[in-house]
Order: sequence, then C-alpha cells, then structure tokens
Amino acid sequence: MKLLAIDTATENCSAALLADEHLLERQIECTRGHAEHILGMIDALLGEAGVRLAALDAIAFGRGPGSFTGVRLAASVTQGLAFGASLGVVAISDLQALAQRGLGLRPRVDRIVVCNDARMGEAYCACYERRGEWAVPLGPERVGTAETLADTCRGLAGIGRAFAAYPHLAERLGVAVPPGWERLLPRAREIAQLAAPEVRQGRLLAPEQALPSYVRNTVARPSSV
Repeated sequence: MKLLAIDTATENCSAALLADEHLLERQIECTRGHAEHILGMIDALLGEAGVRLAALDAIAFGRGPGSFTGVRLAASVTQGLAFGASLGVVAISDLQALAQRGLGLRPRVDRIVVCNDARMGEAYCACYERRGEWAVPLGPERVGTAETLADTCRGLAGIGRAFAAYPHLAERLGVAVPPGWERLLPRAREIAQLAAPEVRQGRLLAPEQALPSYVRNTVARPSSV
C-alpha cells in the first residue's frame, strides 16, 4: 500500500508517506506558512520514495478540529491532489490522531482524553480508549471551557496543548497529564496509521467529500454593549 497523509490543523505542519510498510515523514512547527511547507514536504516525500502521486492508493488528511485556516488548507490540498490523480481520500480526526500518538507512547494507558487548544479560553476535547492497537472514540468531539467540559470524562490520561494553555483544565476534568504530554500535537504519522485500515477495506471518500470538521462554528464572540 502507498498512502500519503497530511496535517495542517495545528502549529505542527506535517506529512507522512506510508509505502510498503515503510513510513517516511516531514514536520515543522510554525505559526504560519503552512501552505508553502506542506507542498514542499509532499514533493520531498514522493521524491525520496520514488513514488508518483498517481501511484498512491489514497490520500489521508487531518480533518480537524483545529485552526480554521489550517483545517481548510488540509482539505483543499487533499481535494486538489486527489482530483488530479483520481484518488480516494480518508478523513481522520486530529483529536483521534493525538490520542493514537499518546497510546503509542504509553502501552499501559488504555483510556485517554485529548484536549487541544481552541483559543478564546476553550479546548477541543474528546475521549478515547484502546481497542487492539487503535484509539477508538468513546463519545463526540466537543469544544468548551474547563467548566463546560468538566463532565466529559474523568480518571483518564490527558494529552494536548490545552493542558498547557489552561493549567486548571486537568483538575477540572479529573485527569492526570504525563510529563511532556501537554506539549504534544497531532502528526501526519498517526493519521497515516489510522487511515491504513480504511484504505485496505476500501472505505474511501470521493475527493469532493474531503471536508473539514470545525466542531466550533464561530471564530468570534459578539461584543457586549
């Protein structure tokens, strides 16, 4: 199988190429310029592997939630590449990708809550459990403050930069954050890993169905008068 995965939903701009069980990746943390970086990463990975875009089996992307601009970028790049090469696509949650990363780091952790920084005092949040080698969602993705998310899930390991941005979040959610996990972000590597079974089973979307998932539908609050 040959699978390209990209993610631009957060500060971590990354791409990964799974080719015959070998995984190549590129990533850079940046606050802007994701469009220029991601296209260069894709070209570099395909060149290193000696694989043509049209020879891929599918393209996977991080569908969000995350930065509105970044989530739209990943979807649009995926659509453009998939249309041009007549490829199917797989959309993977960035929260699930980060949960998969955490479970890979701690084999004894079976349940995990992901909290990515949504800005404006809020976090994107979802809970997952280990089933076999995969992070499987226990409920819907949500966005809210520490107070509104307090009933989401308790007694789990926590991962994601919202725990660094809002130090009281872990206590409100009743989770323990392993050292360093408050700095971790989603990566294309885990997006490729999660997408691979979907590709093998033929569960692919048409390019026009490569759509972002925002969870939050507004980016600004109305001003008080």
